[in-house]
Amino acid sequence: MKVDSVLLQKLVKLGQRLGASDVVVSSHETMWQMIRFSNNRVTVSKNGSTTSVDVYVSVKGRRAVQSTTEVSVKSLNELVKKVVSTAKSSPEPDVYSPLPEGPFKYDKALLRPPAAEVSSDSLVGYVEEAVNGGLENGAKRVAGSLVYSRGKMRLVTSGGVDASASSMGLEISVRAFAADDATGHFVSVAADPKQFNPKMAGSKAGEIAKMALNPVEGEAGVYEGLVGPMTFAHLLEQVGSWASAFYVDGEMSFLTGLLGQQVASPVFSLWDDPTMAGTYGATPFDDEGLPTRRNILIEDGVLKTYLHNSTTAKKFNTSTTANAGLIVPHPYNLVCKTGDKPFDKLVSDIDNGIWITNDWYLRYQNYRTGEFSTIPRDGLFHIKKGSIEKPVKGLRLSDNILNILKNIRSLSNEAHWIHWWEVEIPTYAPAAVVEKINFTRSAF
Repeated sequence: MKVDSVLLQKLVKLGQRLGASDVVVSSHETMWQMIRFSNNRVTVSKNGSTTSVDVYVSVKGRRAVQSTTEVSVKSLNELVKKVVSTAKSSPEPDVYSPLPEGPFKYDKALLRPPAAEVSSDSLVGYVEEAVNGGLENGAKRVAGSLVYSRGKMRLVTSGGVDASASSMGLEISVRAFAADDATGHFVSVAADPKQFNPKMAGSKAGEIAKMALNPVEGEAGVYEGLVGPMTFAHLLEQVGSWASAFYVDGEMSFLTGLLGQQVASPVFSLWDDPTMAGTYGATPFDDEGLPTRRNILIEDGVLKTYLHNSTTAKKFNTSTTANAGLIVPHPYNLVCKTGDKPFDKLVSDIDNGIWITNDWYLRYQNYRTGEFSTIPRDGLFHIKKGSIEKPVKGLRLSDNILNILKNIRSLSNEAHWIHWWEVEIPTYAPAAVVEKINFTRSAF
């Protein structure tokens, strides 16, 4: 069934009739095609579509939100009734701010339709480019997945917002194998085919895999760290996500109580910018319907803001940053300021270091203090006196997010958009040299 703004408006009015003072209803329609490949050839190609509807209500400040993929009129009406009932029985909050009153004007560049559709033949061609890039640069076999999606979001609120936005995404994740224990991984992510570069992703993955042949057991210790864009994006996503005022208010974030303080090296700046038209995480409005904006999270190492919706902003006695999340504010499109050194120069400046190209399974030992560990994945290399000496294995990165931020020495002048299943928020990340990073022996 088609979910249009007329139906969403009726659902908002139903929520109001049932006693809700604030109602937000949004729909998300996505058409997608996925191609999986392994052993240098396409193995699976499938496509489909999904539609979901989110309903948020507030009854005298008592809030509830639920989602469904059952989008018949009957099921959606029942969902609204259920959410209102849940809100009425929820605890009364100490602070609540009503929805902002619209309508609002949005950036026309962000409202433009996405690029023309990409054909299935072109998608297969992208996979071939990625595979060839890996094979030409040292891989024996190449695997991965490509996802192409087109979506439309509609938002209707009791605050007078009735808006919609379209999106398109292309992302390829490439894993190259020079041997079973010599692998490399890289991605290409774009909202426009002109910016999509699967050949580059395959080439970088292949280069790393070839360099990773015949790894030796690494020694635990404190090293200078060369953190590649894949891993650095993973860490940046942690910073952006834990900058949410919801987590800060609950004293769950390692950024709690640090507003206005030096939390990172002076060479480091990070912002959230969903207003960058043509990028993967661009969006014209947040979940309250407010126009999005560029928010500086950290500037020259100083924490400048937390991310807010209207309610957290009221609690913190500040203004919303247009990052709703009706319950939990969140970033959309993280961007790290690049440095002034090419990658080779970063390597040559390291005396005794570890280059980590990728990681997975990041876990916290203590969210509040930022203690974490993560497992290096794919090529891991020992750097000695300015040159890459040998591939290593068997290490785990075990450190503290704030320690890493404060010890950033330099950043590369090249960055990449990163988005894959370990990095859910599109993140523009350079490589980073960190003065001190602790590596322990892995249990795996």
